[in-house]
Amino acid sequence: MSAIAELGDKLAVLTIAQAVELKNYLKEKYQIEPAGGGVMQGPMGPQTPAPQEKAAEPTEFNVILEGADPAKKINVIKVVRELTGQGLAEAKATVEGGPKAIKEVVDKKTADELKKKLEDAGGKVSVKPV
Repeated sequence: MSAIAELGDKLAVLTIAQAVELKNYLKEKYQIEPAGGGVMQGPMGPQTPAPQEKAAEPTEFNVILEGADPAKKINVIKVVRELTGQGLAEAKATVEGGPKAIKEVVDKKTADELKKKLEDAGGKVSVKPV
């Protein structure tokens, strides 16, 4: 192993206190100062924060009926009945009493399909992650 490699290995394992002591020694004994203000980096160079893990994409959603176009309320009631299996009076109360969950804990594809059906009928719909 070369002398340079040995010296490099010794420098790489210095603690902060030891690095400061070395800096002071080199300044006093040889008038050598580190460039850039004297901050010595560890063996891996400047430390950068670890990249944040991407937040997990939600996989389950609730389909919420926010309201309905008054002129198309009957169509929305029909779709709500089809999707939920509710009776006429119950579906009417759901449409008129919004916002109400039509389906809960469904996958993204199903949520998008339900939203499209309800919007095509005249409903105002939101899809929210669980």
